[in-house]
Amino acid sequence: MKKKLFGFIKKEPVLIAAALCMAISMFIVPPSAAYADYIDYRVLALLFCLMAVVAGLQQHGLFDSLARHVLTGRMNRRVLFAELILLPFFSSMLVTNDVALITFVPFAILILELTGQQRYMIFVIVMQTVAANLGSMATPVGNPQNLYIYSAFHLSANEFFGVVLLYTLAALPLLVLSVFLCPKGDLCVELPETENKDDKRYICMYLILFALCLLSVFHILHYGILLAMVCAALLIAERSLFKKIDYCLLLTFVCFFVFAGNIGSVDTIKTFLQNLLCDHPLLTSMLASQVISNVPAAVLLSGFTQDWRALLIGTDIGGLGTPIASLASLISLKLYMKSENANIAKYLGCFMLVNIIGLAIAFIFINFAQF
Repeated sequence: MKKKLFGFIKKEPVLIAAALCMAISMFIVPPSAAYADYIDYRVLALLFCLMAVVAGLQQHGLFDSLARHVLTGRMNRRVLFAELILLPFFSSMLVTNDVALITFVPFAILILELTGQQRYMIFVIVMQTVAANLGSMATPVGNPQNLYIYSAFHLSANEFFGVVLLYTLAALPLLVLSVFLCPKGDLCVELPETENKDDKRYICMYLILFALCLLSVFHILHYGILLAMVCAALLIAERSLFKKIDYCLLLTFVCFFVFAGNIGSVDTIKTFLQNLLCDHPLLTSMLASQVISNVPAAVLLSGFTQDWRALLIGTDIGGLGTPIASLASLISLKLYMKSENANIAKYLGCFMLVNIIGLAIAFIFINFAQF
């Protein structure tokens, strides 16, 4: 029993931290009917639907087929590394940074091992992680904090894209230039055959559901109707996908909704955070992300500022930095540690160097651009 408990704590540290914060806040503000108003049910419903649909697309091999089509054949080493890095960048815009890394980091490990390029493994995986965190900020569905901020501040598509696209486009050439740190050389990539999981009927169904998710995100389709349609589709077609949804992420949001709502009821704390965000909204969002991760930072700080632009950019760019700044970064670390001859010290050293440089460049660029 203890072993299972410690295993769960190790696997879900952010949920445990969120639950503790919620529990402490409940001693300050006793439970009441007002708690129900703290929770953003629309965000929870959209997250549930997006996770279910993406899990379905992943289960039926859509991303596997994409990777094999792009990465197979003879090519220059730099071209291969650019493709490995840019696949998470672009795919994270639609399927979240977590799913992009879960899909493409294992492909990078496999390809680098098959071609004898293990010495570049840490560099490629770190750059994939940075790429996924930067690419995901381009859309409301790219990461959970974007979806939350888009919903909580009732943003329009023009408002959202008008802020994030400049910084996403600015990140792209820097990611491409990073591959020139590696020497030239021709490689031949031949991936081993796997069991064909493609089922065009299911893929079409999930693509239609994904399109409906986007309509709901952009306030065209009510989230209640979307939730009913996704649940009905899963109940009829694939009930097993209910087990693949990250319920811990949903619970983490609930805990932070309650915690933020309770903290917002304490005048002293509320005034302090409001003043801090009033003076330094961007820097506060970025620094908070380094300590508690960018998703909780967005939920917590949103109740104390109306400067959604600074909060959006601060938590998105704040995904760079420490390994816990973005939960997607921990996914890459776990996947790398499963590879042969993994060296966590070298990985973290490279990770921190690249992320600190990236965070510094992003902060300077943002202040120069004056979002």
